[in-house]
Amino acid sequence: MNLFRLLGDLSHLFAIIILLLKIWKTRSCAGISGRSQLLFSIVYAARYLDLFTSFISLYNTVMKVIFLAASIGTLYLMWVKFKATYDRNHDTFRVELLLGPCALLALVINHEFTFMEILWTFSIYLEAVAILPQLFMVSKTGEAETITSHYLFALGSYRALYVLNWMYRYYAENFYDVIAIVAGVVQTVLYCDFFYLYVTKVIKGKALKLPA
Repeated sequence: MNLFRLLGDLSHLFAIIILLLKIWKTRSCAGISGRSQLLFSIVYAARYLDLFTSFISLYNTVMKVIFLAASIGTLYLMWVKFKATYDRNHDTFRVELLLGPCALLALVINHEFTFMEILWTFSIYLEAVAILPQLFMVSKTGEAETITSHYLFALGSYRALYVLNWMYRYYAENFYDVIAIVAGVVQTVLYCDFFYLYVTKVIKGKALKLPA
């Protein structure tokens, strides 16, 4: 544990809280990609199966349970409680184009060819691209609500802070994980255009409009 990882975890948790509060307070999931949320749920399910096989720390366990519960809760709100507000017409990204390659890559490039390790690797690859349906949806509508923009910014900040965490661990502990680092960099790059627009538009109080 170090400051960058702690801030990254808090940013990740903050993003999820923003999303849940947005849906619950507005009684609407407009502007939110259910396909991205489904991919994130798959990520957490694949990565946190070790809850049943190993114990690392209380902090680690609590955070895993929170992320799993929050992702399932988000899907429930979107697909059951407020499904009438879900914009299916714009949420059309083909997730099989992400799931298939990530699964294949996990089978080919991993640290160890075991069931749990392949699941962990698959979750790392999938998390790197899970936000694409959300970004695709925003680009189709051409505009993102301010609260949705805050969610995306917090989510992108989480991964950027984790990149700093890996850099710190390399210099302080001589530890690095190539798979996690490369996937994290790819994920951060996907947010770069959004980060720029967020800083120049949202923070200045202007509507965030993304190019189609």
